[in-house]
Amino acid sequence: MPKGIIYVMTTVVPGLIKIGKTDLNNFDSRMYNLERHGYANVTGLKRKFAIEVEQYDEKEKLLDEIFSKSRVPGTELFALDVDLVVQLLSSFEGLQVYPKEESKKEVFISSTRELEAKSGIDLIPNGEYYLSRNVRGFGKVEGKLVVEDGELTLKEGAICAPISHKNPPEVVKSAPIENGVLVEDLICSSPSMAAWILVGKNANGWIDWKNRDGKPIDIYRKK
Repeated sequence: MPKGIIYVMTTVVPGLIKIGKTDLNNFDSRMYNLERHGYANVTGLKRKFAIEVEQYDEKEKLLDEIFSKSRVPGTELFALDVDLVVQLLSSFEGLQVYPKEESKKEVFISSTRELEAKSGIDLIPNGEYYLSRNVRGFGKVEGKLVVEDGELTLKEGAICAPISHKNPPEVVKSAPIENGVLVEDLICSSPSMAAWILVGKNANGWIDWKNRDGKPIDIYRKK
C-alpha cells in the first residue's frame, strides 16, 4: 500500500488552514516552498502537523469529504480550526513527521486541550479583560485582552515572563516580546493561549483573565 504524508498548515489569515499531501521524499521541499511562496494568493503558511500514513490518497480524499463544507472552492484551503484537524490527524495510525519534539500522544492531548479552551469564546461579551499575577522566579506579569465579536487581541505593552515550558505552541515561541514586553498586538486563539504568553507556561485563561469587576471570564460559560 502506498505511503505518503498528510500535513496541515496555518496561514496568515486566522481560521484559514491548508490540508495537503506529499510523497515521502518531498516533504521538506514542499514545506519550504509553501512557507516561502504561499499558496493560492495566501501567505504566511507555517507547518503545524504532518503524519506518514498508508493509502494517503484515500485518507486525503476522506478529509476533503469530511470538511467539504469548509473548503475554499478550487483550493486546498479550509475555514477550520487547526486544532480540530490536528486532533483528527494525530489519531491516525502512522509515523509523526512534524513536530519532531513532541510525541503523537502529546500533540493529541495538546490539541484536545486547546479545543476545550476555545469552547465558549463566543459567549465572552465584547470589552476589555485583565490578567495580573505573580510568576515564581520572575515577578508580576500583567496584560490586557480585548474581545470583539469573538476575536481575542492581546494588547501590546503586556509584561511577560520567560517561557518555562519545554514545547510551547508556535504562537508562544514567535510572540513579539522584547525584554519581557509584548511590542505588538497579538490575536490569540483562546484565553488560555493569551495567558500562556504572559505566564510563560500552560495556564487556564478562563480563570486568569478577569473582567472589570475582578470576576474570571469563566462566569460567561457557566451562565
